[in-house]
Amino acid sequence: MHMHVRLNYIAGDPLRLGDVVKYLEDEVRPQVEEQPGSLGMSLQVNASLGVAVLESFWVSGDAMRESEKAVAPLRHEMSLRGTATVAVERPRLASTVRLIRPPAGAGVQLTRMDTPTSGIEDMVAAYEETTVPWLTETSGFCAELLFVDRGTGHSVSETVWRDQHALAASRSAAAAIRVDMAAATGSAIRALEEYTLVFSSVRSQ
Repeated sequence: MHMHVRLNYIAGDPLRLGDVVKYLEDEVRPQVEEQPGSLGMSLQVNASLGVAVLESFWVSGDAMRESEKAVAPLRHEMSLRGTATVAVERPRLASTVRLIRPPAGAGVQLTRMDTPTSGIEDMVAAYEETTVPWLTETSGFCAELLFVDRGTGHSVSETVWRDQHALAASRSAAAAIRVDMAAATGSAIRALEEYTLVFSSVRSQ
């Protein structure tokens, strides 16, 4: 675990998102996945907003840094094709559980949190002790990933659901879990985002 992750947050023209997705699937994915140390990728989109999150997973920080030479030109081309901005984060994977491989069309919710850096380990422990058990017992749950930047205290909790209906059904209980997590760890919830999964090829180390 503790694999390194590159998160690309792509905000562009909704009318050109289909072209961007095709480019990512047909050209970017094969080139990135053949890089040494690649552990797969995932892509999720919010079509109505023209927003996408492209994630690539790496066996080490060195492998991710080495891949940047190949990835940077692809990212530039993606921004041109989609009339898009691309913001990049490079956290590490602090927690993950996958009950089943998420299917294309799965519902994805991202929760962005900030935690005092001195409390990051306590936050991760609380997440695994409270949030993960609830998730694994909830109908329609497929997988969770917790990305953490220990230097800044920023984290992203990603939950993946069988379909949009299962995601919608989880929202009420998830709200209560978020409140408890924030209170217990001194975290601030900065944003909630929802997407539809296009593909995931992420594998374990």
